[in-house]
Parts: sequence; C-alpha cells; structure tokens
Amino acid sequence: MINSINDFSFKINRSLKINFDGGDLTSDAGGILIEEFMRRFGITDLFKMFKTKDSAVRIHTDADNLHQVLSQILLAYYNDNDADALAHEHVLTTDLNKNRLASQPSISRFFSRMDETTINQLNCIMTELRRKAYTINRPEFIVFDIDSTLLDTYGNQEGKAFNFHYQNVGYHPLLCYDAITKDLIGVALREGSKYCSKDAADFLRPLFKEYTELYPDIKCMLRGDSGFASPDIYDLCEEYF
Repeated sequence: MINSINDFSFKINRSLKINFDGGDLTSDAGGILIEEFMRRFGITDLFKMFKTKDSAVRIHTDADNLHQVLSQILLAYYNDNDADALAHEHVLTTDLNKNRLASQPSISRFFSRMDETTINQLNCIMTELRRKAYTINRPEFIVFDIDSTLLDTYGNQEGKAFNFHYQNVGYHPLLCYDAITKDLIGVALREGSKYCSKDAADFLRPLFKEYTELYPDIKCMLRGDSGFASPDIYDLCEEYF
C-alpha cells in the first residue's frame, strides 16, 4: 500500500523521485507514468521483436527508434521534426535511458526502411499484447469491426493512387478493431486504388485463426459496411464461425 507519492518506486529508474520542489520543469511528466506502465506490462520487451532490413551498426537501434516514436506519439508529438526539439527532453531521455534522443534524420531513415515485413512484425507485437491483456481480463465475446480509410500522401510515395470514393490520392489500408473496446486488432497497408473489400478475406483469416485456436472460449462476430459483403468474406465466416 502506497501512503504517499514519495513512497512510489519506479521500475524504469530506481533513482527517479517525485517531488514538488520546482527546479527543472517539463510539460511531459505524464510520459513517466506511461513508460512505467509499459515496463511493468512488458511492452518495452516486445520492441526487441522489431527489426528492419538494416545491416548497419547504429547507436540508435530499431527497437530504440520504435520505442522513441511511440513515446513521442503518446505525448502528442506526431512529426519527425519533433525529434530534434525533444533531443534533450528530460522525461524522454529518462524513459529511454539515453543522453540524447535519435534525431529527425535518424527517425526519417528508420521509417524509410520499413516494408511489408516490418508491418507484419508490428502485427505480431499486437498479437503478443493481446495475449498479455487476455491473461488479465478475457472478454466473453468480440466483434471484429472491419473498415478501410484513406491515408493522405505527399510526394511520390510508392503505392499512392487516386481513390474514387474519397476523391483523393493516398493509401487505402484495411483496419480491424474490437467494436466493443475500440482496441486495434490488425492493419494491412494497401494501394490507394484498391476497393474496400479487396484482399479483406486474406486480411481477416489470420485474425480468425488466432482467436479460434488461442481463445476458443471467446464468441466471435464480424461487423462491416455493405462494401465488405463479398462471397470470400461470407465463406471465411462459414469456415471459422
């Protein structure tokens, strides 16, 4: 039982203390609690599963870069350029145990090395996160909520295309959420011109397989807009549900 905030011991850094004495100030102190949660839940250990096709020996590893990017996003720093402004930010350097964060060019090169393989690795990390979450609280049923959206592109990104429905140029990824908890379950990046249900059955199959094999006690249902009313998806539901 913690009687006061000064009694709290951080797993990320035992020398870290909380007080109200002033001194160095930060507007991102909540990042410490986020990092503490990720450490205690074992999320940061999962970053070691992530590796791009990069043979160079780097000071800032792929796992470190993924950790930094996610930490920045959770603190509402969404752009690569934010990495330079945050280079010596006390909370983030403490969280990542570094004297200096990776710079904007390092983060941009990190993104440019990503491909379909790295997206699959991120999906594997989400699978492991579900395993951990379901050991604490497993739902009785889940509603797979499949949808697609448009991601705007700027420049000459590979795979960008005009999408008639959105009347814009970009990517047209597939996304699957748990309709009840709103948790993201899976993502698949696609070219912008793809119809909403194109490749949707192939996208859903490993998710259905995961739940029927690992969590057979969870009742599963699928929800989707009329654009996903395709024979392939109906056949898949017949096969697994």
